[in-house]
Amino acid sequence: MIDVLIVGAGPVGMFLAGELRVGGANPLLVEATQGARSKSGSWGERGISGRSAQILTLRGLAPALADAAMTWSETVAAAWAEKSIDRLPPGADQILNFIQLMREGKTGGHFGMFPLKADGENSDRCYSMKQHMLEQVLADWIGGLGVPLETSVHVIGVRDEGSHAVADLADGRSISARYIVGCDGGRSTVRKSAGFDFIGTPATYTGRVASVEFADSSSFTAVGRGPNGLMNSLMVPGEVTIVEFDGTGPVDRNAPVTIEELEGSMLRAAGVKATINTMDGGTRFSDNTRQVDNYRRGRIMVAGDAAHVHSPIGGQGVNMGLQDASNLGWKLASVVTGRAPESLLDTYNAERHPIVAKVLRSTRAQVALMRPGPQVEALREIMGDVMAIPEAHDYFSALVSNVNIDYAPDAAQPQVGRFIPSELRSVVSEHMPDGRFLLLDLANSYAIRDVVAGNHRVRYLPRQMPGASVGALLIRPDGYVAWVSSVGSAAGLAEALEQWGTAPHDDGAASGRGGQV
Repeated sequence: MIDVLIVGAGPVGMFLAGELRVGGANPLLVEATQGARSKSGSWGERGISGRSAQILTLRGLAPALADAAMTWSETVAAAWAEKSIDRLPPGADQILNFIQLMREGKTGGHFGMFPLKADGENSDRCYSMKQHMLEQVLADWIGGLGVPLETSVHVIGVRDEGSHAVADLADGRSISARYIVGCDGGRSTVRKSAGFDFIGTPATYTGRVASVEFADSSSFTAVGRGPNGLMNSLMVPGEVTIVEFDGTGPVDRNAPVTIEELEGSMLRAAGVKATINTMDGGTRFSDNTRQVDNYRRGRIMVAGDAAHVHSPIGGQGVNMGLQDASNLGWKLASVVTGRAPESLLDTYNAERHPIVAKVLRSTRAQVALMRPGPQVEALREIMGDVMAIPEAHDYFSALVSNVNIDYAPDAAQPQVGRFIPSELRSVVSEHMPDGRFLLLDLANSYAIRDVVAGNHRVRYLPRQMPGASVGALLIRPDGYVAWVSSVGSAAGLAEALEQWGTAPHDDGAASGRGGQV
């Protein structure tokens, strides 16, 4: 029987499949479309920054991400070099500055259209690219791991049968697996058929994005806030994005977007009267903001947009989804390979639900900052002053990049539950591509080494670092600290290994499964 069936082969599904594979599990990844979910014309760009970039770096993906980001930045630069613009509209200077930061790999995204520069802990950890480029990086990775991917597989429902889970397909077949994870987007079939409660707030705006050619393409640009919304035709070459604060959200998400619809939306939202010659496709979006009540219902789980949706402005969605997959992957692999009890899966919801709830609060706040009206204009002026304060800028940068995410730090051991300390990241990252726990012994203690002797799920790394504040750290496969010791002491290490499903007696061979162990 398949260990884990993953429904949806977007970035979240692919990263989860890879995490399961390096953890020793046998996943099957299925996708309803033919081939890759996103094509080269996929809308917008994706900024992989902060914590997500740090997590992907642990799997050795930084070089591939950097290459993709460089290719995309060169595409943007070339598109701008071809433009002949007599004058720039108000607010365009902010966008151009943002593009320059993107080309330098220093953009930290934005908060409510206030650009943020990546610096400090988030420095050199941002990769901007189109989604199909990110998906190609992940597809190459899981292909090298031997993860099976089946396309044109339409899941119409899922069932928890107690001892296993079943996915029913549109062609009448079914697939059984020990667990099923829905990574199938905001309108998730897995979430709906499994009965997850999806709690939150309805849409207040209608967004539209499409590839277009304007009649006056040599001189027409628009960016910024209008009388009833937002418009941006500068950020992504050949694309226009419009947000119309209509109070309702899209009436019909599935109906084709038309040129007349886009032209009307531009006029209403931004007061811009423009003629579009041609349009390639198009899509609608909103700020519908919801989160499942629990990320797990027995043998069925959800991750990414299947677990939470919100305004896409600011690019938090793909980052949250990748972090969901990072948190769940090693835990689910430990359970299906017999290294951990099923109760370990409860920590997935316990850790991720409150974190994502804070992100939803942040996206709601950003939408509020972008609404039209004199009250919001006054608020934005004040926010501009606030953003000029270095400490405030750092706060919002950490909020958007997620580098302030911790999992219930222990008051007695404040490092536990936090991500790898910044001063140790370069040492740690090169030793975690295989998804094992890492025991970093800074005191070179025999007592610590003896606890993990023969435990193949833990990589033991002695490293002398004079002046270090701790003696050793046990780092989970997702990069978070599971245990910290004083100099030379192994107290509590065995208990931490047992708690997180890597018992000292585990020889790594119990499951007999493939993958890197």
